[in-house]
Amino acid sequence: MAKKHTKDGGKDLQGRHVVITGAGTGIGRAIALRLASRGARLTLLGRRLAPLKATAAAALEAGAEAALARSADVREPQALERAVAAGARAHGPVWSAVANSGIGGPNQPGAGDRFEELVQTNLVGAYNTLRAAQRHLERETPRDARHMVAVSSILARIGVAGYTGYCASKAGLLGLVRALAMELAPREVQVNAVCPGWVDTDMAWEGIDGIAAGLGVTRAEALAAAMADVPLGRMSRPEHVAGLVSWLLSPDARGVTGQALDMNNGAWMG
Repeated sequence: MAKKHTKDGGKDLQGRHVVITGAGTGIGRAIALRLASRGARLTLLGRRLAPLKATAAAALEAGAEAALARSADVREPQALERAVAAGARAHGPVWSAVANSGIGGPNQPGAGDRFEELVQTNLVGAYNTLRAAQRHLERETPRDARHMVAVSSILARIGVAGYTGYCASKAGLLGLVRALAMELAPREVQVNAVCPGWVDTDMAWEGIDGIAAGLGVTRAEALAAAMADVPLGRMSRPEHVAGLVSWLLSPDARGVTGQALDMNNGAWMG
């Protein structure tokens, strides 16, 4: 079967090793498939191996030069380091890393408060991911940039009652990105974040169902209520976010670093 080419530049990522966390489902899977279509070598990480293997198989079908699936929890730096090192042995030095793993949902003070779990996964996990990738970056200064991307959220921009852990963790990612962008600029590494709004994923639908339960309405009514605050009146698709990440990893984004790029259908305008 002939490999597909895309408007990103055909197979312009052949020979480039990209590490993606949370690659088994949703946005992470979409990013993996988009970069696969550009010929990248992929190391796909997450806690559940079965969906990662499914993404790896789909990535090879989409045109990836190679794809390795490894189970690793981003909250465990040593396990994560071992997984990234295995990817580097298989695919060569890291050219790009996408810290996408995350969890959502509310938290409340008192017994069972999930604040620490949310921050450990979404913020500390992203830090662990990018540091592990940094240790395996291409050593020589390349002619073009290398890249790190963190998947943040519109909730890094706005506050939502009951979501202190999620908002804090996603806002923290923006500070992390700015500091790493300054730190790694001498090595020609561009570090950026993307901040999606509502995206058609299981996590988003869990949020819609939570709205439905809180208001005592149907899922369709909860969706309509949520979209009423979105000027374009719709969710994004995981493929849309993947396209934004793909652009950040393209020559067209040369010089974009320390930035947070918003894709929320107009729900937040900075």
